[in-house]
Amino acid sequence: MFRIEAEVDKARHDLLRSRLRDTNTAASPLIDALRRTPAVREVPIHLWALDDSGYLAGGLVGHTWATWLHVTHLWVDDPHRGTGLGSRLLTCAERIAHRERACVAARLETWDFQAPDFYRRHDYRVVCAIPDYPPGITEYTMIKRLP
Repeated sequence: MFRIEAEVDKARHDLLRSRLRDTNTAASPLIDALRRTPAVREVPIHLWALDDSGYLAGGLVGHTWATWLHVTHLWVDDPHRGTGLGSRLLTCAERIAHRERACVAARLETWDFQAPDFYRRHDYRVVCAIPDYPPGITEYTMIKRLP
């Protein structure tokens, strides 16, 4: 008999994550090999577009892991949209990931009302569409091979 508890518990979270990592490593020779390389570490990428006064006009937050760039957030303030700032941020992150961290691909998630067309223009393609996530909105997972 087991009791099920619903509570946030960092210690249990960390233990569960560790045990899952160990199970995955034991089950997959590829994951096992990855665990013995520097690529196993998540390394953050944070890029900030600031004007002369230090005002945040845009930014990109993500990380690299297992030879992939994962773009978590890309945002450009309204007055600067359409100026190429978002493209500069994305291109800079891809360049860092590829040249400095040996990444071969990039991934991200975006909603249908956000920027799927922007990412398509940058050679990302949809590999997954989740309708009604959240209700009435489609979330896309997009990937791109880095040069």
